[in-house]
Formats: sequence, C-alpha cells, structure tokens
Amino acid sequence: MPPEARDLLRWYDRHRRILPWRAAPGETADPYHVWLSEIMLQQTTVAAVVPYYRRFLELFPTVRALAEAPQERVMQAWAGLGYYARARNLHACAQAVARMGGFPDSIDGLRLLPGIGGYTAPAIGAIAFGIPAVPVDGNVERVVSRLFAIDAPLPGSRKAMALAAATLGTDPLARARPSDFAQGLFDLGATLCTPKRPACVLCPWASPCLARARGIAETLPVKAAKPARPERHGVVFHLTDAQGAVLLQRRPPTGLLGGMTELPGTPWRDATWSGGETLALAPIAADWHSAGSVRHVFTHFALTLDVRRARCATIPAEAVAGRFLCPAGKLAGEALPTLMRKALAVAEAG
Repeated sequence: MPPEARDLLRWYDRHRRILPWRAAPGETADPYHVWLSEIMLQQTTVAAVVPYYRRFLELFPTVRALAEAPQERVMQAWAGLGYYARARNLHACAQAVARMGGFPDSIDGLRLLPGIGGYTAPAIGAIAFGIPAVPVDGNVERVVSRLFAIDAPLPGSRKAMALAAATLGTDPLARARPSDFAQGLFDLGATLCTPKRPACVLCPWASPCLARARGIAETLPVKAAKPARPERHGVVFHLTDAQGAVLLQRRPPTGLLGGMTELPGTPWRDATWSGGETLALAPIAADWHSAGSVRHVFTHFALTLDVRRARCATIPAEAVAGRFLCPAGKLAGEALPTLMRKALAVAEAG
C-alpha cells in the first residue's frame, strides 16, 4: 500500500510545529517570512535560526526595508549564522524583489532570483503560494529513503529520492493542500523520522514504510564516506591602542567570509607559519605575544589560527590604512564571523 497524503495531513493537523515564520491554520503565509526562513535554514538548525529570524524582522520588517539597508548592516545582522554567501544573496534577492514589486508566484520565476535554487523555489512556491510541489531537503530525503527503502548512498541517490518524493506529491490531497503537505514532510523528518532512533511506532506512514518492514530504517539514508578534510593554518594579529580600540579590516566582498570583518592576519595555507614569517606580516613591529589558537571547521577544510596580541599607545596611521579602529564597546555590532569571535575571545583572555 503506497503512503497516502491523508494520513500525513491528519498527523500534521494534530502535531504541527509552531514556528515563528509559519502561518497559523487558516492564515495566509507571508512570502517574505517564508523566503527569509528558508534561506536561513539552509545548512542551519531551526534552534539556531529562530533568534536570527526574529532579529531580522525587527531590523528589516519588510522585503523593501531589507533591500534598502546597506549591505554592511545586513552582514552585521547575519554575523554568526555562517555560510555568508547566503547573506549577500539574501540582500541581492531582496533588491530584485523590491524592484519587481513582490515575489514571483511561480517556481520558474522564483528560481531566477539570487540565492534561490532547486530546493528553495519549490519550498517557497508550495508554502507561500500553494503551488503543488514537493521540496526535498535533508528531512524529506530521510523520509523518502526509508519509505521506499532507497539504499544507494548519497549523494548519488538524490535523483531517485527526488523522483520518489515527486510521486508522493501526485496524491490529490497533497495537491489540494501543498503548503501543509510540504511542511508536514518537514515536520515528520524533524520530529519522528529522525537520523537516529526514529519513532516508527508514532509515524503516520509506518505501515507502508519499506525500511521499517525490513528493519533497516535507522541505517538509511546511506551516506558515502567523506574524504578527510585538509588542514590549513594561519595567524591573526590582535592589536589595541591605549583606549582598547582594536585594529580590524574587511574581507573582500566575494569568496569565503566575503564582506565580513576580521582581524588582520596571514593568508591561510597548508603549512604552519614560522615566527619569522609571521612577524614579517604583522601590521606593525611590536612586542607580539602568543595568546593561544583557535580551530574552526569549514565545509571543505579545517583551519587552525594562531592568535598574536600586542598593545601600543597609538597605532600608526600606516597600519590603519585600508583598515579601521573599532572601539571595544562596538565590537558586538561588527560583522564578525564565528571564527573571528573565537579569535577575539582568545586574545582577550590571553
């Protein structure tokens, strides 16, 4: 017996999660709220996103307010959420939507916007505009792999999972309630069909689930072994003046951590940095002390940053050129990524 949308929707009507961006039953979803949450939720957990989402709505209550904000302000509000290209695309998308006078109400139109891809467009289309579509995120992949016992490893099995998910969406009730059906799939994966110890006894689709019947639910989806992450190394310099102001600089607008604020430092490379190499790249000649190191894992590599600190009465103008001095009391408002906040914490404690 194939899974029926009726069973999932009945379960969702009783157990739907209450989320700040989710419209209540009978209400119409706000496309701005849906889009903002979907962009934030990429590669990030709901628990981490909620405070950022609420903060963004306080700062930028409408898509036009977001479009008109300086990019630096957007990056500051995003700081700590990670994957910073999302913030740049978020701003560019808001500007495009403002020029258009609103979000397009078709999946093809949504896909033309910056930062909206093959998953996000169907998600926004289904949830905000009631377009019959089944967005496939990690939760839905897990649900589908178990329902249909798809045991080929990811990422190679993604096409098969997408096709299987699409068959679920052909159910007339799924097409009649596309927003609830999509969000029901998300909730099922997030609350019952979890990566470990899935609560099969509570699942509305327990009967038709092939993986449950075969006793392999917890083993799916299968993930291909990941290669070891390369290790990279760098050094950053924490330089303060007599008033405690910190020397900072902005990263280039594109690339990793693009547009974010950072401590001056060396390039990141495979080999460690010797003391002589490090001092040659310091902002000024000073009595540099080691404050410790921080480690941060990016998607494709792991980074160890050694932190050097020094203080001088007045930081020379040539050291500030191309950089800026930030009073200690204003550091919290800077667009500092998590990596740099870690380095600052080590410097201040060292």
